[in-house]
Amino acid sequence: MVRDRSSFTGVARSYLRPRPLGAFLLGISSGFPLTLLIWTMSYWLSKVGVDKKTIGFAFALGTPYTLKFLWSPLIDGISIPLLGRVVGQRRAWLWTLQVLLVIGVVELGASDPVHHIGRFALWGVIVAFLSATQDIVIDAYRIETLPDAELAQGTATNQVGYRTGDLLAGAGTIFLASSEGAQLGWATAYALTALLVLPGAIASLWLGPGQHTAVRKSREGLVTLSKFLRHNVVEPFADFLKRPGAWLILLFVMTYPVGNALGQNMLAPMLVHQGFSDTQYIEINKLVRFWCLAAGSLVAGGLIARFGMSRLLLGAGIIMMIANLMFSAVAAPGHSVPMLTVAVATENFFTAISLTVFATYLSGLSSTAFTATQYALLSSVAAFARTFATTPSGIIADRIGFINFYIFCAFLGIPGLIILIIMWRRGYVAETVRQRGVEGAEPGAHEDRS
Repeated sequence: MVRDRSSFTGVARSYLRPRPLGAFLLGISSGFPLTLLIWTMSYWLSKVGVDKKTIGFAFALGTPYTLKFLWSPLIDGISIPLLGRVVGQRRAWLWTLQVLLVIGVVELGASDPVHHIGRFALWGVIVAFLSATQDIVIDAYRIETLPDAELAQGTATNQVGYRTGDLLAGAGTIFLASSEGAQLGWATAYALTALLVLPGAIASLWLGPGQHTAVRKSREGLVTLSKFLRHNVVEPFADFLKRPGAWLILLFVMTYPVGNALGQNMLAPMLVHQGFSDTQYIEINKLVRFWCLAAGSLVAGGLIARFGMSRLLLGAGIIMMIANLMFSAVAAPGHSVPMLTVAVATENFFTAISLTVFATYLSGLSSTAFTATQYALLSSVAAFARTFATTPSGIIADRIGFINFYIFCAFLGIPGLIILIIMWRRGYVAETVRQRGVEGAEPGAHEDRS
């Protein structure tokens, strides 16, 4: 009993070390913009009477997250003048982007999606671009500042931070804007939410400049276009594609989150359609969701070493499919708060486990020589499921109804699980994890662990 208690205390303390704690604060700043653009915006549009098809296509605002690998080499290869010399390249980019992001979020909230959809869409695209670029910087900065021994814990706390930002930008913003809450309106609510850039900026004060403190230059000190492209574009992608199973890994990264992402896109419109109130939406889909996501993220950090990434990804993926079937029951005629609570809790707890393991896996795939570019490539491929693959979600839900829609989402999880099993049997997961010894190359590698 004493040993178990001591072990638990040690695990708990590992999450409170300076670098994992810094990763938590970075996660808050990273997590809030996408929620404003996707989930909170979809709820906003649903409340003001925008149709489901338009809401579905509004998810295309996530396109910059899918394409961010195209400009990620600039983050590795170009330094912000003057500021970069003083505080380091990563922090210079971070602080510059955060100032611009605050401006963009304030303008987005002040736009009118009903009468001035063009202005609304323009600021949505600007915020999406700035947010995706901030993610490039934060992901690279996090990976570079976390040592191997703290990678799992730092990734877990980063996920909790991301979900905290998600909660504040979701439930918090809706509460501030809602007539059932603070009654401040959407413009003021978005403006206040923009202040969530501050936790990441504060964390950067003690995390330091990161390993990537200087821009790679030629021997002559002049960076020609061809040399820039070779060092910052060709080499990072070539370095990744040379590893065994690279294309299969990319296919897995693309397909694994599709079913879950598609279902989440239409959750807010479905709840509005079913007649759930703003208060019920906040209490169940945001507060219950947050605590389950936080618990799942922290649990995942300790489970990785015990069970291995493949087992956790496989088990969590299967249960997320079951959760989508539970949402189809929520969409049935009636107004079942208990069913919604159970579905949200189940789906988000196991989503958090899979996403934390998934993020640790992606972090381990990135070479420290090309952190921003390679992680941006991998996360862009993953974001494909959140944008192009899920943009028609509104049309699909409109055609087949919410019940059949969530059944369809459940079956979309199967291809990713099949690819995962193939990767597991070929040993690709073990070969590409940065932290050696986390998982054996064969499926039975952990059978002797108690």
